[in-house]
Amino acid sequence: MQFSRINVIDAPVTALSLEEQVCVMLGWARDCSSRFVCVANVHMMMESHWHNDLRSALEHADLVTPDGMPLVWMMRLLGAKAQNRVAGMDIFVSLCRQATDSAVSIYLLGSTQDVLARMLTRLQQEFPNLNVAGAESLPFRPLTTAEDAALIERINRSGAGLTFISLGCPKQERWMAAHHGKIQSVMVGIGGVFPVYAGVKKYAPKWIRELGLEWFYRLVQEPRRLWRRYWTTIPPFLWLALQQISGRPSNQSRKHSS
Repeated sequence: MQFSRINVIDAPVTALSLEEQVCVMLGWARDCSSRFVCVANVHMMMESHWHNDLRSALEHADLVTPDGMPLVWMMRLLGAKAQNRVAGMDIFVSLCRQATDSAVSIYLLGSTQDVLARMLTRLQQEFPNLNVAGAESLPFRPLTTAEDAALIERINRSGAGLTFISLGCPKQERWMAAHHGKIQSVMVGIGGVFPVYAGVKKYAPKWIRELGLEWFYRLVQEPRRLWRRYWTTIPPFLWLALQQISGRPSNQSRKHSS
């Protein structure tokens, strides 16, 4: 199945609405199809611009959703006039709601045991009929070959049609790309959604999200952790975006990784 894509600073983003993308994911999940979905923002776009392996992962992803409003604005300027935001939180909540009605089970992978426990409590309250087939965090180190094989077996044996992954960008995108074809489930990398849904971190108000200022809201909450990321990604993204819109080639250098 082919979908319309628009390149945003050289990385493909799927030009479908939130409702359409959720519908596609749910259809794959019913068949336990091995797919992976990247939920993209400015940070991910810049990481893919600098690192060839991440850009390759986005190119091979089954869907790349425009999470950040700057991506949505770019897509509208580049031809997808009706494009709306396809954010990680909206994907997660919509899929959990519809999975309940479609007898599709979910698997939660990543974050911490405390966050997962809080998520399970909230999911039980909001979606009491949702089947959570499994929930586990991963160690802060690469898995051994045996550990990885056992993890794949657990997820596949669970029968989960949807596997939500929270390992952080770009680790989760690389992980999904490496497990494409191995895990018989739709893998959706939603990173920071886990702690927000768990109530550990605050979710930006709707008006802030619609103005594209969610990054600032998060920066105020975690300035020491996020200031460097935003300083090194937002200005170069704006420069590259202006270059693309104006139709002029960019002289922005790339980093290269295998």
